[in-house]
Amino acid sequence: MDSSYSGNDGTSLVNVGHNSATSSSPTSSRYENQKRRDWNTFGQYLKNHRPPLCLSRCSGAHVLEFLRYLDQFGKTKVHTPICPFYGHPNPPAPCPCPLRQAWGSLDALIGRLRAAFEENGGKPEANPFGARAVRLYLREVRDLQSKARGISYEKKKRKRPPPPQQIPSLPLQLPPPPPGAT
Repeated sequence: MDSSYSGNDGTSLVNVGHNSATSSSPTSSRYENQKRRDWNTFGQYLKNHRPPLCLSRCSGAHVLEFLRYLDQFGKTKVHTPICPFYGHPNPPAPCPCPLRQAWGSLDALIGRLRAAFEENGGKPEANPFGARAVRLYLREVRDLQSKARGISYEKKKRKRPPPPQQIPSLPLQLPPPPPGAT
């Protein structure tokens, strides 16, 4: 999902996706690397914002602006209600419906940015990535994409380990005593 955007005023923003190769320390996990790249991308977005924004002034509304901005780099076809393929997960022909960021990608992105905000000194109660407006937006995107693509997003149930099985107790049978052991 590597892509870049150049504004009319010469500003640019690079959106680095999870499939890009980067050199990093062997102790960093893939998740940590992605979280760092996402955090840097969001910081670049704030810097290129007109007027530029500092993180302390960032709100849920700015996060929503960022998510809508990212839609232009999306790869998920989201059918509109007037499209003949609305509600079909595998349409048989092309259509002019827009490409968007998939709900799951946005949800994971917000989770990583939420964690990165706090790791970079932000207070949990001031975290713009946890704002109610952001949660509502993600729910709206999930529902809209679910209907448009005919795919329901069921919340995954945690797999619980099966209960320990009771082994039926068998009557204990002792082997016969060896001959002549009386």
